Amino acid sequence: MSVETRQLQINQERLKQRIEALARIGKIGETGVCRLALSPEDRAGVELVKSWMEEAGLSARIDQFGNLIGRLEGQNPAAPVLMIGSHIDSQPYGGRFDGTIGVLGGLEAVQTLKEQGMRPEQAIEVVAFCDEEGCRFQKGLFGSRGILGKLEEGELGRTDKNGVSRRQALQEFGCDPERLQESVYPEGSIGAFLELHIEQGPILDQLEEPVGIVSGISGPLWWTVEFEGFAGHAGSVPMRMRKDALVGAAKVITALHEIAKSDPDAPTVGTVGHLEVFPDSRNIIPERVRFSIDLRDIDLLRRNQRERELRAAIEQAAQEGGLRYTITEDTNSEPRYCADWIKAIMREESGALGFNPPELMSGPFHDALALSYVCDYGMIFVRCKDGISHNPQEFSTYEDIALGTELLYRTVVRMAAKK
Repeated sequence: MSVETRQLQINQERLKQRIEALARIGKIGETGVCRLALSPEDRAGVELVKSWMEEAGLSARIDQFGNLIGRLEGQNPAAPVLMIGSHIDSQPYGGRFDGTIGVLGGLEAVQTLKEQGMRPEQAIEVVAFCDEEGCRFQKGLFGSRGILGKLEEGELGRTDKNGVSRRQALQEFGCDPERLQESVYPEGSIGAFLELHIEQGPILDQLEEPVGIVSGISGPLWWTVEFEGFAGHAGSVPMRMRKDALVGAAKVITALHEIAKSDPDAPTVGTVGHLEVFPDSRNIIPERVRFSIDLRDIDLLRRNQRERELRAAIEQAAQEGGLRYTITEDTNSEPRYCADWIKAIMREESGALGFNPPELMSGPFHDALALSYVCDYGMIFVRCKDGISHNPQEFSTYEDIALGTELLYRTVVRMAAKK
């Protein structure tokens, strides 16, 4: 399926050039990107996108959370803002499209609207949210939760692997952590939220569909689990006497894998992606192991059942190994569903463009998840090859991205614009 270029009102070539220019900041290898949140590379990316926002005629600012916000004023200054956004920070071994197309596609949609001589009824803001990924400080959606006043106690004290705290990183980025409250949006001031994103899964690619309409976002449960045993010489302590924290962690990791795939027809997923071993020596029995758990499902009742099974597996591993353990809950969100009225607009505009996109849920979370707690939201997915993401091999065609951006643009026009 293809939509002829003459049907597109957005500037596909401009969008492509911006994506490629941003991908050069933090580039790794031929196609990868490492632009960690609040890093010098992140700041350079923010400055570049800020210059494009200003070039498009938007006022642009960086708030105290590190969010980049471009604003187009509307005819009614009292109306709640229509917000469009995503993120430009990346994983340490990431691709060039994750998050980026949502920010640059949002900018392209608003710039096209302005070039078409339209002025929205309400203000429109394009936002590059700070630290969506959560990989540096092990807790994501920082900027999107921040503007809603939903940060948790102790978040600024979280440290990265080099011991740099989020507070320090914000200061180095040019923000003032003592003034965060100034950047919180008043209740009711955000009317709706739209996000364009690559799918990060294989469904659209398997269906040979360039674009999909998102039905909802799976609820993520993030834990940090720590086992504590007792260190000893690897050559002299008998196996029956060991309190090996890494063995306990290994049992839980295996259990999580089996629990998550116990129903092959369910979309439950479970992952351990971060692990720290102390003392981390070849010939010392591991005394302490800390690791992450990521459990997700679109069905909250099923996820709760899997959580109970996982807690039982942790308790069993601790008893068998003579270990102590703690579970720290880092993130806990129920599944959040997209607004039917926004999906209806997207479906009508897709029909006008001559295609019928499938509807699909999102396993990954996005900034839209945070915004869903204060306003209606809608999401558009763009096909990515083989569903690969968080990997330099992540790939979407510029034709698919342009089509998704065109659908975003037409949705924005329907939601906010008056000639």
